[in-house]
Amino acid sequence: MAVALNRVVVVGASSGMGAALTRALAAGGARVAAVARRGDALDLVAGPFGDRVRTYAFDTTDVDQVPIVFERVVADLGGLDAVFYCAGAMPAIDEHEYAFVKDRTMVEVNLLAPMAWMNLAAAQFEAARRGSIVGISSVAGERGRRKNPAYCATKAGLTTYLEALRNRCSRYGVNVVTIKPGFVDTDMTRGTPGLFWLISADEAARAILALTRRGTSASGFVPRRWRLVMAIVKAIPSVIFRRLNF
Repeated sequence: MAVALNRVVVVGASSGMGAALTRALAAGGARVAAVARRGDALDLVAGPFGDRVRTYAFDTTDVDQVPIVFERVVADLGGLDAVFYCAGAMPAIDEHEYAFVKDRTMVEVNLLAPMAWMNLAAAQFEAARRGSIVGISSVAGERGRRKNPAYCATKAGLTTYLEALRNRCSRYGVNVVTIKPGFVDTDMTRGTPGLFWLISADEAARAILALTRRGTSASGFVPRRWRLVMAIVKAIPSVIFRRLNF
């Protein structure tokens, strides 16, 4: 299936993988609607690309306003080929901390907000019989890890939601892609001890775009070597896994 990436929305475009995707898409000639809460950071990302990148300062957790912003973005772009949801929240959680406020933030940013954007995109793309929906999940969603239960839960939920959306929409020509990165050098991970196989946001963006352009409604690890690691992790019996320190 030919995949068009000419008119694209990137949610969470102010930093990390979202910023890298915005730059890569714009450099390739796409018109990009860059959405994020921090307008000043968006302007820095968009600056070199002139009219190819339009910025929208918007708190994506304001889900009641997402339909209004979505409609405006589509009108400004003159149509829509793809939505990339890259926004994410992972506040630090201490060993003995059970903080519902932090958990709620992760649920809102990592699960509810992408559903709000992707439901709208899915309806539009299904009617058009074309379009791509790309969600950034995580290897953290493959098992429930002791250090941040809510983050793991939101990423597992997003992975499952995207799988269900793929099963619903792929028969109508909609390309639904789940990206499960390992450790990527972003503001979210910077300074975190014990990271390995760390890749840059630009390297992750190249892999994400390659998987999206395949047009096969896929789920993939970035980089691909995490597939083997996660197969091993998922095979560890729970009675052993709970004793591990990750």
